[in-house]
Amino acid sequence: MEYLLFVTWLIIFAWLITKIKFFTRTDLSKAQLISIFLLKVMAGIFYGWIGIYYGGLAQMQDTWSYHFNSIQEYHLLFNNPHEYFTNLFRDPYNTGVDKFFAGSDSYWNDLKGNVFVKILSVFNILSFGHYYVNIIFYSLLTLYGPIAIYRVMKDVFPGKKLSVLLATILVPSFLYWTSGLHKEGLIFTGISLVIYAIYFGTKEKKFGIRRVLSLLIGLLLLLVLRNFILAIIIPAVFAWLLANRYPKFGLGIFSSLYLIYIVLFFSIRYISPQLDLPQAVVNKQQDFISIKGGNSTIPTKELEPNVISFIKNTPQAINLSILRPNPGDVHHILSLAAAIEITVLVFLFVIFLLWRTNGIESKNLIYFCLFFSFSLLLAIGFSVNNIGAIVRYRSVVIPLLIVPMTALIDWKRLSAVFSNNIKNKNNTIKSE
Repeated sequence: MEYLLFVTWLIIFAWLITKIKFFTRTDLSKAQLISIFLLKVMAGIFYGWIGIYYGGLAQMQDTWSYHFNSIQEYHLLFNNPHEYFTNLFRDPYNTGVDKFFAGSDSYWNDLKGNVFVKILSVFNILSFGHYYVNIIFYSLLTLYGPIAIYRVMKDVFPGKKLSVLLATILVPSFLYWTSGLHKEGLIFTGISLVIYAIYFGTKEKKFGIRRVLSLLIGLLLLLVLRNFILAIIIPAVFAWLLANRYPKFGLGIFSSLYLIYIVLFFSIRYISPQLDLPQAVVNKQQDFISIKGGNSTIPTKELEPNVISFIKNTPQAINLSILRPNPGDVHHILSLAAAIEITVLVFLFVIFLLWRTNGIESKNLIYFCLFFSFSLLLAIGFSVNNIGAIVRYRSVVIPLLIVPMTALIDWKRLSAVFSNNIKNKNNTIKSE
């Protein structure tokens, strides 16, 4: 039964993505769209398989826990519909918004898992509770994220279609973590919808109903699935919008506003004690330190809620969120893959520094990608000490950094350099 359902829905959805205008307006062929969709499905299947056979070793049990909880919600829909439609809005802690950034005993912390389980329970209506059939539905839903980024970046980098497409889709950790049945796929979709709506809305000076709806859906996804990203993306969007009004001063506007944001981060608690943001980060770090993650846990210096402590811990945060895992962190297949990927991406960054092109028009979008991405990476580095969680959390910003870098590399000049080197070597060998 499961195999028949899987094949049936796979064929239906593969056909459907060739009809949805959001996908077809990419200039990608039907074969390319279907290939990307099938790639996500395959990655999602592999994700589920890893969760079964290497779940404990790679700390991957969450995906199946979500699935089993969603089956209970699915049965609840038919046995107690009132409870099914209301339990998402019930706060068992009676704390309201007081623990918006808390990592435990908080309605907002529980909401991310509860919403994701609820989404999976809706999938179960059509899949009859089969995990791998749900992957097909999730692949279609989360396909909006990479396609939205592809459409934006293709417009920013005309003539770089192939580079943009490959960098958007094929970075292994991004494909893996945003295709499996976990929150990352929807989180990246939320980020992408915000970027898509703002970019084309400001470029065309027209925010229609669809773009406003895309913006609201994107922000809502971030609110319910990982609310601290919402607190990071809103200041970045504000800086982006202001920079678009004064494009000649884009970098100065971003830099100045982020200096103001840093001051507010440490001082707003004196205005409203409930907004003690440094303490919220410290609490988040303590939550992760208290979790026993085996070989994936890295000893870290503990933060204190003051400026000096954050400055001292910044190198550690950068190392954790950007450069780890290194070869010494490799303990299983996923950490090995992540270590290899980091090495390749660092090498790609060196190539970018040596053979990059100039003359990009939409610099403010690039500034947004840089400031937003590094803010999120710093937040991860300050609060998370588990390699698996770090790799998963940062996957949602990888395309925002890799796509512009790949598109700005002068591949023709790089190819010419390597060709000349090969010719020179051949000539040297002949002369000898």
